[in-house]
Amino acid sequence: MDFKTVAILIGLAVATGALVPAVMTARLPEPAAPAIPVAAGPATVALHAVGNGHFLADVVVEGRSLRMVVDTGATLCALSEEDAGRLGLRLQPGDFTREVATANGMVRVAPVRLAHVQIGGIGVRDVEAVVIPRGRLGTSLLGMSFLKRLRDFSIAGGRLTLRG
Repeated sequence: MDFKTVAILIGLAVATGALVPAVMTARLPEPAAPAIPVAAGPATVALHAVGNGHFLADVVVEGRSLRMVVDTGATLCALSEEDAGRLGLRLQPGDFTREVATANGMVRVAPVRLAHVQIGGIGVRDVEAVVIPRGRLGTSLLGMSFLKRLRDFSIAGGRLTLRG
């Protein structure tokens, strides 16, 4: 699959350029018990905004729980290299094959595919993502490569509702 324009929102940064997702093979450790979001139903998850207006969620990625910011402005899910390491992905400098522009300048990223991403009762398989180098992203982002595969999502009254 070929992305002609890619936007990864980090703060107010929009990244553009050619990004071709690649499949990264890595043996992942056995899954941990999943975390539960703020509120969940069989196919609905509701999150409440934190003090700064962002929506934080405990997301199960490859069977491991990660704290992520739900970011409707991010075209792809973006993992910090630290979080990627928690998932068992061991990246080499040569894996960072694409360059994207952020508010902090150009950053080389490692394209990856996540076999399974789940929040509450909503799960999505084969999710496109990128890994941001160590120290460049404080909290991983749950972006549109996950959100666009949902039935629906909406924001109202400081609450984000996801429907699988």
